[in-house]
Amino acid sequence: MIAIIDYGMGNLRSVQKAFEKVGFEALVTADPKVVLEAERVVLPGVGAFRDCMTNLEQGGFIEPIFKVIREGRPFLGICLGLQLLFSESEEFGLHKGLNVIPGRVLRFPEGMTEGDEELKVPHMGWNQISVKRCPPAFSAIPDGANFYFVHSYYVQPDDTAVVATTTNYGIEFCSSIWKDNIVATQFHPEKSQETGLAILKNFGELK
Repeated sequence: MIAIIDYGMGNLRSVQKAFEKVGFEALVTADPKVVLEAERVVLPGVGAFRDCMTNLEQGGFIEPIFKVIREGRPFLGICLGLQLLFSESEEFGLHKGLNVIPGRVLRFPEGMTEGDEELKVPHMGWNQISVKRCPPAFSAIPDGANFYFVHSYYVQPDDTAVVATTTNYGIEFCSSIWKDNIVATQFHPEKSQETGLAILKNFGELK
């Protein structure tokens, strides 16, 4: 069973439906005990970093997340679910994250351009990935594949060895990470059509 952590923020049904479409039972749950019993765990996220961390703590999810990761069960972070794994975020002040992946969450700089065009923040829409390391969940995903993004902040790992893919939007930023049993994406696989569904299918098949 795949547990999708429900801490009161974001449209989790779209993630659940995407897993169901590729043949996996996925349960949206606000119960930390269900997370502890799950074979695989997904941490999605939409909203402000500080509020999400508060809700995770108040919902009793912090220790279950650490336990699942420690025990080596497949763990997938999506969008803010990637950022929450990091040490701290500068969104609306400086706020502590889960510190599973040492590093920071930074805002895109102002005045980014591409050619003569000024780039808008948030970064919203389709963009390509450049594969640096290929986790099992990305099996058969081609270099240069397009995924759907919606974000104003990006992650900067202390150790670049965890970077799985990068993407260019004014700057080259880390668009996904892979460390042991953890894979996490800044883009939304559930909104990225067949290529995104392939990642979710691969994740569902991880041992």
